[in-house]
Amino acid sequence: MKIKATGWARSVALLAIVAVVSSCGLPRVGPNKREIFAGSVQREGDAFIVSVNDRVTRATAVVPALGFSSSFINAGQLGSDTISPGDTLGLTIWENVDDGLLVAEGTNATVLDEVQVDGSGYIFVPYAGRIKAAGNSPEAIRRIISNKLEEQTPDPQVQVRRLAGDGSTVSLIGSVSGQGVYAIERPTRTLSAMIARAGGITIEPEIAQITVIRGGHRSKIWFQDLYENPKMDIALRGGDRILIEEDTRSFTALGATGAQSRVKFESQTISGLEAIATVGGLQSNSADPTGVFVFRNEPAEIANSVLGRTDLVGDQRLVYVLNLTEPNGMFMARDFVIRDGDTLYVTEAPFTQWSKTISALTGSLGTVNAVNQLAGN
Repeated sequence: MKIKATGWARSVALLAIVAVVSSCGLPRVGPNKREIFAGSVQREGDAFIVSVNDRVTRATAVVPALGFSSSFINAGQLGSDTISPGDTLGLTIWENVDDGLLVAEGTNATVLDEVQVDGSGYIFVPYAGRIKAAGNSPEAIRRIISNKLEEQTPDPQVQVRRLAGDGSTVSLIGSVSGQGVYAIERPTRTLSAMIARAGGITIEPEIAQITVIRGGHRSKIWFQDLYENPKMDIALRGGDRILIEEDTRSFTALGATGAQSRVKFESQTISGLEAIATVGGLQSNSADPTGVFVFRNEPAEIANSVLGRTDLVGDQRLVYVLNLTEPNGMFMARDFVIRDGDTLYVTEAPFTQWSKTISALTGSLGTVNAVNQLAGN
């Protein structure tokens, strides 16, 4: 009976070993190089697989183009005391005649209080008519009224003052120290000065983006462009809304890397080599440096350029291959630009699966010995 039990146990153990070795059930991080290449268009798959070289790095080096439109850049600076719709003005008009247009009998001055600027930016002054007030300073309004009245009364003297209203204001929201509404004053007529007035930004400058919304138009720039490109430091307009936020781009790292996660961009551009370093590099005991892949949906224009074609239409699935063991492999990885939504995948080295198989076998043989010992007792 003991001999039969021992033989039965050995048979079961051997069957288990064969099942482990012959099956595909060994754990792994994802597809291997052979499986990825099997999915190429050249092999009736649906993805173009491209080895990265100098031409490919140039064709794919696309960085988000941010910048203010010409209408934002060409807008002149506002005065330090610009009138806005909703403001309330006070007018005093002096006339050098006994029987003036506006003055009461026995006086030579007329006071018009509570003159409100309407939603269209106009005020009404008797004998002068509708006058554009919004966008002008009190001094400019004084000159306009004087010119219109002097056609009907000699040498009128006009005084214009703001009684109520904040004048031209902008609102700052997002990652800024002091969110709120700020008046456009002499020291804060430009974008950089207004941000400084609000206490500066609260995120890393390298990934900070500024959006300015003016009426139905919006434009966005990198925060650093304010100081690297002076023309981007635009003049502000009343009603501008300024949003400061962090760059939302990211890539996903998978496979035999130090970390498998979704990674946010830490600078305006990030290379393949930097992306690998960001997630802790390649796993030294399992990664295949010849099998670093970048999966991307590429616009047709870039895909045609990369593949030397002109017939592709719509986004194309491209898989870029980085071989870090080639003479220029590290340089290619350094020059290849990672883009928003990319998937960085590192395959396991072939010996890794072999090591797992050996481990499974030795583990199974250990189980056989244990069964034999139990059967012998």
